[in-house]
Amino acid sequence: MARADFRVFRPIQTRWEDNDVYGHVNNVVYYAWFDTAVNSWLIENGALDIHGGLVIGLVVHTQCHYFSPLAFPQPVEVGIRLAQSGRSSVRYQLGVFAKDAPLTAAWGEFTHVYVDAQTHRPTPIPAHLLELLEHIR
Repeated sequence: MARADFRVFRPIQTRWEDNDVYGHVNNVVYYAWFDTAVNSWLIENGALDIHGGLVIGLVVHTQCHYFSPLAFPQPVEVGIRLAQSGRSSVRYQLGVFAKDAPLTAAWGEFTHVYVDAQTHRPTPIPAHLLELLEHIR
């Protein structure tokens, strides 16, 4: 995927502990980057209150495809775009780029189902989040 396919980017700094014995970022780290990129974007835009919100997003699906290695101390950027939204779920597509690279080193998907924070039963996506998602469609 190309950088132009994404409208929002989150900077991520690789850490020493991200590298595996083969000298590149371990595959499981990409999933943490997905979680960090989406949730920090939601928090900064007032669409997620992790301490007092009535609605939270639970991850129900993730996947990742890898194309080229990344390694500490390389800075990366995670692009976020909306793949699909439903009544209570959102599927994001994420592109992991080496800083300023035109093509993804990896890309994946990340699905949140929005639930009541107390009962964990599915609930409609809040209006503010629906408005915010239009910016990354």
